[in-house]
Amino acid sequence: MDLLTRLVANFALYAVGLAAVGAWLRTPRPQKPAFAVAGVVAAALVAVGVKVAGAIWTDPRPFVVDHTVPLIKHSVDNGFPSDHTALAAAVAAVVLLWHRRTGAALLVVAALLGASRVAAHVHHWPDVFTGFAIGLVCAALGALVARALAPRFSRALERREGTV
Repeated sequence: MDLLTRLVANFALYAVGLAAVGAWLRTPRPQKPAFAVAGVVAAALVAVGVKVAGAIWTDPRPFVVDHTVPLIKHSVDNGFPSDHTALAAAVAAVVLLWHRRTGAALLVVAALLGASRVAAHVHHWPDVFTGFAIGLVCAALGALVARALAPRFSRALERREGTV
C-alpha cells in the first residue's frame, strides 16, 4: 500500500498532464487555441494562488508536527496549500470544459493525488481541500479569459486558413 501511495503522490500529476495533452490533441482545431489558453492561464493563476494562500496561512507539514516519517522525500516548509493538488485540479477542470468524461476522470485522479499526499504525511486535509478549490477557481478564470479571447482566435484562424 505504501508503494501505491508513493506512486500516486509522486506521479499522478504527470498522468494528469499527459492526459490533458491527449485531450487537447483530440480537440477540434478551432477550439484548440482557447483550450490551450485556458490551461496556461489556469496554471499561471495556480502558481500565484498557492503563493498568496501560503503567505496568508502557514501549516507545518504532518511529518514535522507529528514527528512521523514521510513516505516521500519532502522539504520542511509550509504545507499549505497543496500545490500538486491545485495544479492537478486546475488542469482536470480545464479538460472537463472540453471533454467531460476525461475531465471527470482527471478530477478523480486529482482527488486521489491529494489523498495520497495526506497518506504520505506531507499534507493535512485542509491543505488538499484548499489546493483543490484554488485549482477549480483558477480553471474557471482561465476558461473565462479563453472564452473572452475566442473570437480573436476564430478570426485569426479564418484569416490563416483563407490565405493558405
